[in-house]
Amino acid sequence: MPRSPRPPMREPSYFVLAALLDGPRHGYVVIQRVAELSGDRVRLAAGSLYSVLDRLLGEGLVAVTGEEIVNGRARRYYALTDTGREALNEEAARMAEAARIVTERAAAPAPRTLRVRPA
Repeated sequence: MPRSPRPPMREPSYFVLAALLDGPRHGYVVIQRVAELSGDRVRLAAGSLYSVLDRLLGEGLVAVTGEEIVNGRARRYYALTDTGREALNEEAARMAEAARIVTERAAAPAPRTLRVRPA
């Protein structure tokens, strides 16, 4: 049975997954990388990041790969799963197609507009 398409991703989820493309990272580094990748459009507070990560963990898109104690605090490392990489690639393709449609139409000659005179 064919799999139904995933719904479009929210921007924070997209950039959290993109931040994990280069390998496992812990929360603080994910926050920094998300801001960098998004050109500072997406700035996650710690609570928001962990809400996104919890949802992505539940969906099987990320996994915890390790944990260590640093300065008395637990530092958890997250990584993309194969399913997460696939979902990220699908979303990137969806956005690219949506952008292509608009840019092609914007480059085409503008249609003539009709002037309507009031009755």
